[in-house]
Amino acid sequence: MLGVFLEMDKIVENLEENNQDQNQAIMSEESDPSGPEEEMSFGELYEESFKPLEEGELLHGVVVQVNKENVMVDIGYKSEGRIPIHEFLDEDGNVSVKVGDEVEVVLERYEGELDDILLSKEKAAKIKVWDEISRIYSEDGLIEGKVIARVKGGLAVDIGVTGFLPGSQVDLRPVKDLESLVGEVFSFKILKYNKRRENVVLSRRAILEDERNALKTNTIASMKEGAVMKGVIKNITDYGAFVDLGGIDGLLHITDMSWGRVGHPSEIFKVGDEIEVKVLRFDRDQERVSLGLKQLQEDPWLQAETLYPLGSKIAGKVVSLTDYGAFVEVQEGIEGLIHVSEMSWTRKIRNPSKLLSVGDLVECKVLSIDSKNKRISLGMKQVEPNPWDIVSEKYPVGTTIEGKIKNITDFGIFIGIDEGIDGLVHVSDVSWIKRIKHPSEIYKKGDEIQAVVLKVDKENERFSLGIKQLEVDPWELIPSRYPTNSRVTGTVTNITDFGLFVELEEGIEGLVHISEVGRVKGKNLRDLYSLGDVISAKVINISVEDRKIGLSVRRMKKDEERSYLDQYTSTSQAATSSLGEQLQQALNRANLNNNLQAEPEEEPAVEEEPLPDEAIPTDEAAPEDEGATAGEADSADETAPVEEDASTDEVTPLEVEESAEEDSPSEAAVSTEDASTGEDDSPVTDQDAEKNPSGM
Repeated sequence: MLGVFLEMDKIVENLEENNQDQNQAIMSEESDPSGPEEEMSFGELYEESFKPLEEGELLHGVVVQVNKENVMVDIGYKSEGRIPIHEFLDEDGNVSVKVGDEVEVVLERYEGELDDILLSKEKAAKIKVWDEISRIYSEDGLIEGKVIARVKGGLAVDIGVTGFLPGSQVDLRPVKDLESLVGEVFSFKILKYNKRRENVVLSRRAILEDERNALKTNTIASMKEGAVMKGVIKNITDYGAFVDLGGIDGLLHITDMSWGRVGHPSEIFKVGDEIEVKVLRFDRDQERVSLGLKQLQEDPWLQAETLYPLGSKIAGKVVSLTDYGAFVEVQEGIEGLIHVSEMSWTRKIRNPSKLLSVGDLVECKVLSIDSKNKRISLGMKQVEPNPWDIVSEKYPVGTTIEGKIKNITDFGIFIGIDEGIDGLVHVSDVSWIKRIKHPSEIYKKGDEIQAVVLKVDKENERFSLGIKQLEVDPWELIPSRYPTNSRVTGTVTNITDFGLFVELEEGIEGLVHISEVGRVKGKNLRDLYSLGDVISAKVINISVEDRKIGLSVRRMKKDEERSYLDQYTSTSQAATSSLGEQLQQALNRANLNNNLQAEPEEEPAVEEEPLPDEAIPTDEAAPEDEGATAGEADSADETAPVEEDASTDEVTPLEVEESAEEDSPSEAAVSTEDASTGEDDSPVTDQDAEKNPSGM
């Protein structure tokens, strides 16, 4: 019994030392919150000291000791409870409690045998917070909290316990960067909670909607088109900015922000800016508002024609580049276009970016202005004199210039003349006689060459030059070098369906038309001739203007035939009048006639075309001349071999075809004509044979 009384005395002393009245009031409030506070008697305290402790019970105590590991708290029991020191450490690691401080704790664990009582201040605070949460939820009140982290689907908020704020409940509009809200303190509404699961769902949007609805009614009542109102930039998009006018949002489109060019609304505004705007349109039923900022200022185009008259020089900044030109801002709200064709007198600019960049300051001249359609045409090249105005005076036609090759194309050569001015030597003006497929065959970029000015076209800005004009046209000398009816020799360079092209000298070609070839029946030109063959022909016509020379193999052969007949006639007239010589001549002619008639069915193709008219009298006169010379006494030793060659070596049809296949077509042609001549002369030989006996 003595031990019991000693224990009781100890309990009483502890209760008195730790504010007995406060503990009694708290215990009384927990048992009956609505009842009046009553002081506990000594007997009640005694009975209370024997009341068993229950885990999870909320208790009040006083700090009696602070050491490195625990904070000792007197809770009015026979033993003091301990709280781990970490529950009293602040953010800097300092202990935030001292001896004598009153604390609310929860009994976590009690081990009677060891008299070890484990308490928790944090759990006591949570119990109190949950009571507060329950009260606020039931009263539809607000609770303050701090955003502590970004979590999946929303934010974590510290309200004494960790609550969840969904992303859709953060603001009236979706917030893209939730991380930016970490650390912010807001007021929230409690949407729902579950103490057992320790789950609390919060909303900030509900508070903002209530505030918005209150402002919205007042704002709509005072809003009208044309009114100037103040607002706050709430959100920025690519096409404009949303402005909170007080409970209702209005759209400030990018085209209504400035009279000038705006690349993106973020160049002018940022979220949270306060601005003054004008109400352009208001749909009360749909609650849509269109706002304007530039409408608070005068349209600069109203004074544009006065400020920028035609021909005036102005300076501006390049604000945009396109394929067809550059837009230049001459003042805020007024932009002009410099077309790509108006940038340089001499350079061919395909893309303005090769010459200008956004942000460049340029000087230009006003070419035209249309205030109604808000257009100004500007020119850069007009600021400087046009070099084409003086180029024709500086380089008259016929002037010889020297320059460097700047570019070579399929159609010609560009030569730099003056700065920015290039002259074109067309491929046809490179050489009089050479066939040039590409100018790079002769020249290369960077070569210094001379040329003659052929034409200056100021309107089309074209400068025509010629290289071949530095020399005399060789075709002017062709008529004297190759006169008509002269015989020429050349090389076959091309064989076509309509004739042969024969190169007489470098760059000079003549055409033997198919009708002037003297073809063999049954064979085409490619059977008779090959590229590279050397042939002879007669010049029949020349056109210096058209640069054409007409040649004829057929006529050359006929000339040779006529020459042979003339030679033959002349030889016959000089023959001897002796009977033996006359008999020998008659015998030779008879042999000639017999040889030609041996194969009468095969005639040379050249006989398809009759001899010219002038050749006929020569054939008819031959017998008379021969008869007239039959009695002359000249020696016949030289005459007989000539007749033998004509009658035996050059008249057989077999030799005609063999000659056509040889490498020298000109010789084949001559042999063919000689054979024809021999065949034509056979009647004459018969007449002569008949006359000779009578002459005897």
